[in-house]
Amino acid sequence: MARKKFSGLEISLIVLFVIVTIIAIALIVVLATKTPAVDEISDSTSTPATTRTTTNPSGSGKCPNELNDNINVRINCIPEQFPTEETCKQRGCCWRPWNDSVTPWCFFVDNHGYNGEGIAQTDFGLQATLKRIPSPTLFGNDIGSVDFTTQNQTPNRFRFKITDPNNKRYEVPHQYVKEFTGPAVSDTLYEVSVTENPFSIKVIRKSNRRTLFDTSVGPLVYSDQYLQISTRLPSEYIYGIGEQVHKRFRHDLYWKTWPIFTRDQLPGDNNNNLYGHQTFFMCIEDTSGESFGVFLMNSNAMEIFIQPTPIVTYRVTGGILDFYIFLGDTPEQVVQQYQQLVGLPAMPAYWSLGFQLSRWNYKSLDVVKEVVRRNREAGIPFDTQVTDIDYMEDKKDFTYDEIAFQGLPEFVQDLHDHGQKYVIILDPAISIGQRANGATYATYERGNAQNVWVNESDGRTPIIGEVWPGLTVYPDFTNPNCIDWWANECSIFHQQVPYDGLWIDMNEVSSFIQGSTRGCNANNLNYPPFTPDILDKIMYSKTICMDSVQNWGKHYDVHSLYGYSMAIATEEAVKKVFPNKRSFILTRSTFAGSGRHAAHWLGDNTASWEQMEWSITGMLEFSLFGMPLVGADICGFVAETTEELCRRWMQLGAFYPFSRNHNADGYEHQDPAFFGQNSLLVNSSRHYLTIRYTLLPFLYTLFYKAHMFGETVARPVLHEFYQDTNSWIEDLEFLWGPALLITPVLKQGTETVSAYIPDAVWYDYESGAKRPWRKQRVDMYLPADKIGLHLRGGYIIPIQEPAVTTTAILQNDNYILYTFSVSDNKLDIVCTHSTYQEGTTLAFKTVKILGLTDTVTQVTVAENSQSTSTHNNFTYDASNQVLLITDLNLNLGKNFSVQWNQVFSEKEIFNCYPDADFATQEKCIQRGCLWQTASLSKAPECYFPKQDNPYSVNSAHYSSMGVTADLQLNAANARIKLPSDPIPTLRVEVKYHKNDMLQFKIYDPQNKRYEVPVPLNIPTTPISTYENRLYDVEIKENPFGIQIRRRSTGRVIWDSCLPGFAFNDQFIQISTRLPSEYIYGFGEVEHTAFKRDLNWHTWGMFTRDQPPGYKLNSYGFHPYYMALEEEGNAHGVLLLNSNAMDVTFQPTPALTYRTVGGILDFYMFLGPTPEVATKQYHEVIGHPVMPPYWALGFQLCRYGYANTSEVKEVYEAMVNASIPYDVQYTDIDYMERQLDFTIGEAFQDLPQFVDKIRGEGMRYIIILDPAISGNETKPYPAFERGQQEDVFVKWPNTNDICWAKVWPDLPNITIDKTLTEDEAVNASRAHVAFPDFFRTSTASWWAREILDFYNDQMKFDGLWIDMNEPSSFVNGTTSNQCRDDKLNYPPYFPELTKRTDGLHFRTMCMETEQILSDGSSVLHYDVHNLYGWSQMKPTYDALQKTTGKRGMVISRSTFPTGGRWGGHWLGDNYAQWDNMDKSIIGMMEFSLFGISYTGADICGFFNNSEYHLCTRWMQLGAFYPYSRNHNIANTRRQDPASWNETFAEMSRNILNIRYTLLPYFYTQMHEIHANGGTVIRPLLHEFFNEKPTWDIFKQFLWGPAFMVTPVLEPYVQSVSAYVPNARWFDYHTREDIKVREQQHTFNAPYDTINLHVRGGHILPCQEPAQNTFLSRQNYMKLIVAADDNQMAQGFLFWDDGESIDTYERDLYFYAQFNLNKTILTSTVLKRGYINKSEMMLGFIDVWGKGTTPVTAVTLTYNGNTNSLAFSQDINKEILTIDLTNQSVTLDEPIEISWS
Repeated sequence: MARKKFSGLEISLIVLFVIVTIIAIALIVVLATKTPAVDEISDSTSTPATTRTTTNPSGSGKCPNELNDNINVRINCIPEQFPTEETCKQRGCCWRPWNDSVTPWCFFVDNHGYNGEGIAQTDFGLQATLKRIPSPTLFGNDIGSVDFTTQNQTPNRFRFKITDPNNKRYEVPHQYVKEFTGPAVSDTLYEVSVTENPFSIKVIRKSNRRTLFDTSVGPLVYSDQYLQISTRLPSEYIYGIGEQVHKRFRHDLYWKTWPIFTRDQLPGDNNNNLYGHQTFFMCIEDTSGESFGVFLMNSNAMEIFIQPTPIVTYRVTGGILDFYIFLGDTPEQVVQQYQQLVGLPAMPAYWSLGFQLSRWNYKSLDVVKEVVRRNREAGIPFDTQVTDIDYMEDKKDFTYDEIAFQGLPEFVQDLHDHGQKYVIILDPAISIGQRANGATYATYERGNAQNVWVNESDGRTPIIGEVWPGLTVYPDFTNPNCIDWWANECSIFHQQVPYDGLWIDMNEVSSFIQGSTRGCNANNLNYPPFTPDILDKIMYSKTICMDSVQNWGKHYDVHSLYGYSMAIATEEAVKKVFPNKRSFILTRSTFAGSGRHAAHWLGDNTASWEQMEWSITGMLEFSLFGMPLVGADICGFVAETTEELCRRWMQLGAFYPFSRNHNADGYEHQDPAFFGQNSLLVNSSRHYLTIRYTLLPFLYTLFYKAHMFGETVARPVLHEFYQDTNSWIEDLEFLWGPALLITPVLKQGTETVSAYIPDAVWYDYESGAKRPWRKQRVDMYLPADKIGLHLRGGYIIPIQEPAVTTTAILQNDNYILYTFSVSDNKLDIVCTHSTYQEGTTLAFKTVKILGLTDTVTQVTVAENSQSTSTHNNFTYDASNQVLLITDLNLNLGKNFSVQWNQVFSEKEIFNCYPDADFATQEKCIQRGCLWQTASLSKAPECYFPKQDNPYSVNSAHYSSMGVTADLQLNAANARIKLPSDPIPTLRVEVKYHKNDMLQFKIYDPQNKRYEVPVPLNIPTTPISTYENRLYDVEIKENPFGIQIRRRSTGRVIWDSCLPGFAFNDQFIQISTRLPSEYIYGFGEVEHTAFKRDLNWHTWGMFTRDQPPGYKLNSYGFHPYYMALEEEGNAHGVLLLNSNAMDVTFQPTPALTYRTVGGILDFYMFLGPTPEVATKQYHEVIGHPVMPPYWALGFQLCRYGYANTSEVKEVYEAMVNASIPYDVQYTDIDYMERQLDFTIGEAFQDLPQFVDKIRGEGMRYIIILDPAISGNETKPYPAFERGQQEDVFVKWPNTNDICWAKVWPDLPNITIDKTLTEDEAVNASRAHVAFPDFFRTSTASWWAREILDFYNDQMKFDGLWIDMNEPSSFVNGTTSNQCRDDKLNYPPYFPELTKRTDGLHFRTMCMETEQILSDGSSVLHYDVHNLYGWSQMKPTYDALQKTTGKRGMVISRSTFPTGGRWGGHWLGDNYAQWDNMDKSIIGMMEFSLFGISYTGADICGFFNNSEYHLCTRWMQLGAFYPYSRNHNIANTRRQDPASWNETFAEMSRNILNIRYTLLPYFYTQMHEIHANGGTVIRPLLHEFFNEKPTWDIFKQFLWGPAFMVTPVLEPYVQSVSAYVPNARWFDYHTREDIKVREQQHTFNAPYDTINLHVRGGHILPCQEPAQNTFLSRQNYMKLIVAADDNQMAQGFLFWDDGESIDTYERDLYFYAQFNLNKTILTSTVLKRGYINKSEMMLGFIDVWGKGTTPVTAVTLTYNGNTNSLAFSQDINKEILTIDLTNQSVTLDEPIEISWS
């Protein structure tokens, strides 16, 4: 770490001072005389007005005239200071000021340099003597004669040296690069051209004659302490040299000076020389990839100057000029050649590739332990804990603080026990002071004894500086004695603290004082004539004196080798400490070849977004330098980081080759777990570090290739994609090797990155999905927890289960090496080297193949070319085109082959001709589709081409709120002619409304289309947060589609990237893959199972008066489904579209929506459980209505009561039989001629009868149809007032009603009852008008008619609204002729009943006009399916306004959100056995749809019911939420009292059970009213982890705790049922059935239905009575069903049962019951309603209490404790407690215990 020397204020003042100084000097220079210092060469005899005068100093050089003065080739003659004309004259250079200060004003011409003499061939190359051209000196001591030699070392490596033949000059004593001994090669890629006068050298690529290196651009300067040479380069694309901060990987050519001299300096936005000394650069020549590199072997202080031509100038303070030039066919080859020269990188220990944690100044070991603990708990993959100098005693090497770090050895052992490693820091400076206890410092003493220190200029006296421990000496690591001493000290300390690796810091070498405690001598080493543009401009600043002496030479020459020599010494120490093992060495200061010995981090960076970005360039540069194990301090070293910065940096840092989080003293902790165990940062860090660890075999293999061949690990994009010039400047992303593209987010507050995608096939790493991008810049959406990771097609990536922390050993030829290849659907796994026996216990377990476009149905495996065997454990993910082969066991050391097939499965076919007319091959081909003759399956013969993609994605914008994208119809691709005209421009809009709910919408942005006018409960603006969202969304491009992925599993749950997408005016089609075959919902259509059959079935949806039948679209419209995913998660999807549609299910699995209008407006609910997903849907559409208590009673009705007497007869029979019964109905029979709001002659006494039974606790419901007669001859207020209020549906743009015919008969005619219904339509049905319930005036009119009927004619308690699809007995209108064929016969007709008869079949004409509440006009074509929905709320409002009570509305036609206002019966069913199980399916579906108050007509509506059928149906119907027996006219009575006494007794018994359980049922209705969810609950909603439940529909639950298993087959007395994994009690016997998680056969006598109570639940009950008015006055009871742990819980909701909005107004009572072993308590949670007479607790049944006998039961109530009477059945584990004599009411807390 670097010492902070200045405060922020001080730095600011210094910067201001520098700026002012620069301005002042610049002003002085601008005012200087603009006169050349040498003659100007002129092409003209006349002097232009702008020509300047010249002087003629000594020397032969000529200034170029202004026309020929290319300023970009000027070589600066005064590099060390601001130029003046006088100095320029003194140096014999050309003076020509320019209009900026960066261009040289004083520059060389041809009067400087050397001339060559005696050029000759040698065994190695060329040799010549160079003689200095007489000219003024720059810095004195010019060498008059120098030797020039070249060496053709390899075909692609050339070396030239310029040395002093008379005086031995310092040359780098490189420990790997040895002197070339020949012979020279002849067949080179280059040729060398030497110009003698003046001397210059050119290196030329033979193949294309391109000059790569040309020194003729400037003079050679060779003096004792100043060497200069310039070269022109053929390309502007230069990379390398260091160590400095380069903001861009490609060098900025605009007059940049880069000093090189190792220095302890924080990286910053400047040109400061930093820790390393790296002179290698690489240059790419053209798109062929041909490149070259240049390396100057020189360790003296220097600067490299780069200017625009481009020209590179070296200015060096000593040594020799020793250049190596490398030619390669690719950039990567050049880097390999360089590394082969200076030494290939070390092979790292496997564990060193794991994540590391560090911090400067943890302060104590306790803090370190806490850091380790919290990161382990957070599950952060984490291999190595590092401590900085704070672990030391007084910062002395080879000590540890035995107070603050007491127990350090034991802590290290704990790390080792957890498979983790410990790395310590060592600085080179050794304290000369004593230990804390006064003892001598043994390390120092032993060093003294061995004379290992760097000495002062006298060569004897150790130089003393100051570093962290105070006054220090410096080991001379170039001294062999020092290496031995260092290794010994490392060994001694390892015996105390068993560390695993060493981090060597401060080795530039750094000192906190200038030079030494004595200062530095005034000589030309400490103060050379030329000082490069290094920081402070003082050679010994922050280091030791330049004249100090080391074994390799003067510090002046070897300063920049200090870190290099220390790394070599440390490597020797590691060999001693860890014999035959690789350890880990991390060094700050580096030189060419340091990578052979150590890794490198980029130094003491700053926690800033800029420095995170710049770290990529630094990492890539050190990849060039041969140090692949490199990375920056993640999250920044100095300054406070932020959560966002650290999160993004952790994402990036997970893919640094060297991955370490480290920061400085004085700042907050920044290890991942510090931000919170479940923070977004922790989750993101864990995720990407897990990916890193998964990829470690790949990364380790890259390091092997780096170690063996010099390949880069973190690789610049241009190294792989050099053909594409866009890659030449790409440095905001990088590759791991050739195959993994890493695209981080580097800007604050950004979630979209402009990323360049090179020319290859790419796959998203996390999903495996193929990306459509190629050779283009894209806006890559990378939300808060994402980094871009893409795998390149054509590569095989070895991976391993993550969290590997052990070290693999690769020494002494001890390793296993594999090569992989794939072709023709076959993976060959070939072992090329196997000498690591322990490794053969490992095995290839999983193979993942990306980009397989067709389905895989077979996989085979072979070992060592033996016979193949079939392997069955594989899955093919069509959404992502990924084949995953699992459960392999291919042990390392052998050869294997894995082969698979690919077939185009017919499951992937999508119907291209769904039209009403049958598809033929001719019509199919004409449409532009493909045809295949039908197989045995139901797959369509005409299908879309797989590549169908009519819309192009023009742009996609991702934000924190969602995604928007614009689509454009691509005429070239849109060749398939589907019905109607395509919309050319579309917009996609995705909104992240909630963390678990999103909306995605596709519409025409240019022309307003119809959208469903149904309000939903969605946030005004999205309220989700990225970190908590359950989903990710991506817009796919080819083909266009939307993909939605569940984050927790990666499962794609919506994928519309399928052929067939169409958005035409009257035909919209979209398909999506499904995550499994388990999908539920869509209605209202009769289904044969709860789970949809995906075997090529199409179901139409369009509200119609159609009795339920197979594939017959019926009364309601619900385009909602719930799907289960393979992992057991669930989600729901609503398409908010009210136009006629159909949905096709196919075994892909997939579904296709087709609708004839509107837009696509989807809402998705992420659950993750089925019940939670349902609640989320209900939150949006509105929670189900709360029925009045009486509505849960049994109800009777029939169509065909002749008069009031028949109704009275039924009532009296039920009462006499004591069959519980709450509600009586009359169908349209009670009306006069079926006219709403009238009473017929036969029912004139009905009002009095209704009053009578209501007085006895009964309720009455009447039916209302929407159709209003318009043919009345007498006053009919309903019609007359309707006309006045303009409430009826009309033809568009007219005042004419669109007349229809329904039930109302004409007045004044005799009805011929022998006519069929169709005949009666023509003979006697009146013209009727349909109210437009969208109009606000209609709601008022409707309410008045209801109120008047209630007040003036008869009372009622609920309303039953029927025929509101709307149903008509004519087609469209009375003439059966509509006016707009385009709407009534649209271009595409969905697959509906009477498909070709027109949408107006038995309803209104589609062109009729309706008026929304805002006054806007809509077509019935668009809102037909909303008619019943539009009637429900006005009816519910009118009912409550009329009666002042809650009431109940039952509607036949429904639409999403309608459940807020009413219930639904399942329509005009049939008295058939199969209609019973279909009624369960219907109830469960409507539970999903948000309409829980549902039920079927018990015993069937059509046909005569049969005794046994009606028996079983009464048993089932007793547990419908809406329990009503109803049938049609002219069939037998089927009410319970009408059969016989046996039937009546059975009915009485079963209904008594229902009535007993009503408090529980009522509480369940409250729960869904308050929170959404289901009452009639599929078993899979509670037991979704048990896959058998996913198919069950012949059983159901009431809430979570009550299971109903009816008999649904004739004449059987047993039933097979699935028993989920819970404790279950038989309701009848009260015993534990002791069956779980299996199919079981239950006895089912004719009079019994199987009912079971789930353990762990408490059910509130009440003694039954004739009706609920009476039962509510009876004793309450609790059924306490204990679970395995003797625990249970339950709730009771109670109110007056009939007031409006009791929950919303807090007018209710709510209690919680808990059983804990032998203590039962009740807790009152809400006291808004108290009626003690209804709340008397009389009995408690405890089921499953255990076999221990109970001896006493105690009640604690109102502060009193009393004993209670009880009975028990020990064997059955039943305890019955009697409280009837205790006057206990539930409105007070209760505690009952037993012992």
